[in-house]
Formats: sequence, structure tokens, C-alpha cells
Amino acid sequence: MANTMVYFSLFLIWLMLLYHMVLMQGGYLLSLANRKLENDWQQNKIPYPTVSILIPAHNEAVVIAKTLEAMSNLTYPNYLLEVIVINDNSNDQTGEIAESYARKFSFIKVIHTKPPNGGKGKSGALNIGLAHSTGEVICVYDADNAPEPDAVYYLTLGLQNDQKAGAIVGKFRVINANRNLLTRLINIETLTFQWLAQAGRWFWFKMTTIPGTNFAIRRSILEELGGWDEKALSEDTELSFRVYNLGYYIRFFPSAVTWEQEPETFRVWWNQRLRWARGNIYVISKFLVTFFKLKNKKVGIDLGYFFFTYFLFFAGVITSHFILILNLFIDLDLTIGPVSIALIVIGFLLFVTEELLALSLEKNQLTLKNVWIVLFMYFSYSQLWLLLVVNAVFLEVKRMVLRQEVKWYKTKRFESGEDEDKTA
Repeated sequence: MANTMVYFSLFLIWLMLLYHMVLMQGGYLLSLANRKLENDWQQNKIPYPTVSILIPAHNEAVVIAKTLEAMSNLTYPNYLLEVIVINDNSNDQTGEIAESYARKFSFIKVIHTKPPNGGKGKSGALNIGLAHSTGEVICVYDADNAPEPDAVYYLTLGLQNDQKAGAIVGKFRVINANRNLLTRLINIETLTFQWLAQAGRWFWFKMTTIPGTNFAIRRSILEELGGWDEKALSEDTELSFRVYNLGYYIRFFPSAVTWEQEPETFRVWWNQRLRWARGNIYVISKFLVTFFKLKNKKVGIDLGYFFFTYFLFFAGVITSHFILILNLFIDLDLTIGPVSIALIVIGFLLFVTEELLALSLEKNQLTLKNVWIVLFMYFSYSQLWLLLVVNAVFLEVKRMVLRQEVKWYKTKRFESGEDEDKTA
């Protein structure tokens, strides 16, 4: 019995590894083709649309000034642009700082919210901002973001040149990557996610997930969908599924780049990632039960991937870990031969190869230090994901059984330092 469970676990793990290998190849091929696509699109003289940038901000005094400074340096024509800061029931200086920029720049305005409508989370703040906006295109940036000057231009360029795209997703980089070991790990994770999951899925399947920041979506689509789901902790993933269901696709366009701050302490990282995991589990449960009612069955590709990741792959890893550790104390009469051991070793090498390939696609990222961090990452950072999913599943089941209200966790921001490094 133990042998059968180990072999089945290895089968599930290798399915994921092979899928990721295919995605990474797609990400690499997309990186080669992107520059030509960018140049081709720029040759088309299509009129600029009006753009509304929504920035939900709850107690963001530490970072909001740098974000608005970046907004003031955008190359997009000011007369077609409005930047809306939703000061969502803040009790710090967020509102005052945002108002000071609104006085300096006519295209920046601030909305102040209070309970009962304000302070409920990002989705609620975005819906309030949408109601006050006028742009044909809606862009979203988190309050800790510093988009590069051409970021919004590239996002709208994508929408204008690809009418089948309901949304265009850009690339985000870690601005505080060099702060400590945790931020270095997050930086590698972030780059791999974008070139493997985002770019790879777009290249092979014409599918990408809307992230929480640096994306543009057609206003008409948001209005048809009724805005953001205020019950979703991962409002971006949930919105992605509904956009697909309308018959549009979501395009990854890495020319649009923003820089964002990542958690610098384990506790902040854990709470942020726990919210993401719970949000993704909510999305799985929401759309899995209504799958046969969905108009666009292509959604099943992503739904299946999420389900496999959070349940089947997770179960395979947990089972293999448990049996192999238990066998150290109790003889389970395992007959794992050289082939199985080779599969484990090769699986580890594939993980390392995928991470390093993703790093190679970014300037100054494939360094000896990052190679050592990738090796360390497999045995530490990646394993924490298992504990995270266990906790997330427990909390989501508890919430649904007890019918608890969804509570939004606000990610803590940190003072910027001299080690912030933009090396795109």
C-alpha cells in the first residue's frame, strides 16, 4: 500500500513538473517574440483612448507619495488621463499626501471613503473608484507601485491593437529585492511566476491571469460584469475567470513594467500569501460548481490547473513527504528502487533549471548568489507552501461552514531604503 501511494504521488508531482517545463519553454519563446510585437504595434497609429487609473489605498502613507510621483512621470497624454486614489477609510496621512498631489496635478483626484461603504477591502474600493471614473480603459495599480513611464502606454497599446483582448497584463518587478533573504526569494518566485505561468500560458493557450496590479481592462467589460466581486480575497483571479467567460482572452505583454514592494518580514509574507491561497480556493469552489453553466469552457484549463495545484499536486507532495519521513521510524517495506530515486533527483534539477531560466530572461538576475538562493529555495521557501495551503483550506472550510464574513488582510508596507534596485 505504501509503495503504491509513493508511486502515485510521484506521478502527480511529475505531471506538474512536465506541465511547468512546457510553460517555461513557452515563456522563453514569448520573450524572444515580444520585442518584434512591440515594434509592430507601435507602427499602427491608433488613437489613444481615455484612461482612468484606480489606486486603492488604505493606510498607505509610507508608499503613496512614490506611487503618485511615478504617476506624474507617465508619458501617457495628461489630457486623456485621470488618476483616482481611493483613500479607503485610512487613519494615517494617506489622504493628506494624496491631496497634496491632486493640488499639483490636475489629472490626479482623491476619493475619501468612510464606513459603512468604505474600509471593506480592495474590491470594494475599486468598485467605488470605477463609479467615479470616466475612462474608456481602466488601469489598476497598487499603492506601493512605481510604474515605469511607458507602462500605461504599453497597456493601452495592447488593448488598441488586439480587440479580442479583454485585458492586458504587464510585468511587475520587486523594487526591494536586495533588502534581505526573504525579498530575494520573493524576487525569484515573482520572475518565475511571470515567465512560466503568465507568459507560458499565454504562448500556448492564450490565457493569462489578471494580477492585482499593472493591468488594463476595457471599461465596457467591467460594466457588463458589474465590477469586482467584493467577497473574493483574490479579486484579480476571480475577475479573470469572468472575463474569459464573456469570450475575451487576457494577454500578457511584458513591455509594460511596474516596480512593487514585497513583504520584508515572514509574518507579513505569510498573511499576504495566506490571503492569496484562500482567495484562489474561493475561486475554485465558486466556478467548479457552476462549470457546466459557463459559456466559455476554455476556462476549464485554468480551473483545472488551480484545482490540480491546490488539491492533487498538494496531496501528492504531502503524501510522499509523509511516507518517506514515516519510513525513517517505521519499516514500511518500501521498494523504491533506483528509478524512483532518479525521478526525485531529476525533479529537483528540473525545478532548479526552470528557476534559472526565468532569471536568465531578466538583466542582472542570473548571478551566482541567485543560483545558491534557488538551491536553498527548494528545501525551505517552497516547502512552506505546503503549510500555507493546509492553513488556507482549513480557514476557508471554516468560513463556509460557519458562514463567516470575509475579512481583508491589508499587507503592511515598509519604509524605502537605499538598497532599492531597478534592474529591468
